[in-house]
Amino acid sequence: MPRPNDQRWIHRWNTVSWMLLGLAPTIVAGLDDPGAMRYWSLALPIVLAVGYVIALRSPRHRLPFLCMLILGLGALSYLRGGGAALFIMSLPQFWIFDGRAGRSVAFSGAAALTTELGGIIRTGDPTTGNAVVTLVAYSAGVLLGLSMHRIVGRSEERADRLSIELETTRSELARAHRREGAAEERERLAREIHDTLAQGFASIIVLAEAARSNIAAEPERSAQQLLSIEQTARENLAEARVLVGAAPVSGIAPGSVARTLRRTLDRFIEDTGLTVIADLAEIECDQTTRIALLRCTQESLANVRKHAAASTVGVVLAHCPHGVELEITDDGRGFVVGESRGFGLDGMRKRLAELGGELTVTSSIGDGTRVLAMIPTEE
Repeated sequence: MPRPNDQRWIHRWNTVSWMLLGLAPTIVAGLDDPGAMRYWSLALPIVLAVGYVIALRSPRHRLPFLCMLILGLGALSYLRGGGAALFIMSLPQFWIFDGRAGRSVAFSGAAALTTELGGIIRTGDPTTGNAVVTLVAYSAGVLLGLSMHRIVGRSEERADRLSIELETTRSELARAHRREGAAEERERLAREIHDTLAQGFASIIVLAEAARSNIAAEPERSAQQLLSIEQTARENLAEARVLVGAAPVSGIAPGSVARTLRRTLDRFIEDTGLTVIADLAEIECDQTTRIALLRCTQESLANVRKHAAASTVGVVLAHCPHGVELEITDDGRGFVVGESRGFGLDGMRKRLAELGGELTVTSSIGDGTRVLAMIPTEE
């Protein structure tokens, strides 16, 4: 079907052309008719015009109007003769007001028949020019109407296909968004599990092995390691509750990021016995930034413990012109950064990228490692 704006334009164009070129000439010609015929010649076009306006405003009155138009065309053809002109101008009504091709052909055929009969009754001659023109106009109107109906039907089919394709594309796009969201959520959970639970369990394993091997020779040291195991297990339990939604978004207590990092470094010193040189500026930042800095510190210290074989670790937290910088260095064995395939470094990069920050890792074999995290902050 035509769009609402197109329908209004078609009805306006048809109204103007039918009134000016169809009814108006009939009314003007009727002014010269003698006696009572003049009143009928004037009244019938006016009645048709009123019926048209009603049908235009109320679709349920369109079928009665078409029937009235058929009778009106026959009556005017009988009264005045030469009804072919008004019939030709009235042909679009049968196609506009009834969208079904079969009924439009039937109604316009009935109008052609009444026009012919009115002229034949008036003149008694079925071969007048008016009759011939009426038949030719009806035939041309049927051909044109069917062609337009076919074109409109194809356009509607094409529009329906496009609508179905659009709906299918929208559904596929929605499913793709859901899949993308699920993948991002899995990646986020994997990063959180790696940075919290996995690191905690790795620490528990190392501490348990050390406590078991030294329990006879160094019972006090072993007791301290068992206490660390208990604390780490409690922290892992708290992090697990956060991940399953049974606790607040973060189990990290609010406060200065420097104090949070100091507690982490103290635990690291207790667990490993390594020397840690820390220079931590008192920086106030939001919870998301604090968590990112803490996770970077935990991941870097875990890598030092597992891979570096270092004796000294340096940690510097400071303001920079663009935000906050966290630098972690060690004097361990180092590695080739380009060959690193670990999940931890990629996880740190993605975590910082979400905050608009970046991670820089510098290392080479035998020269230790430097990890620099930068996060922009608002003053």
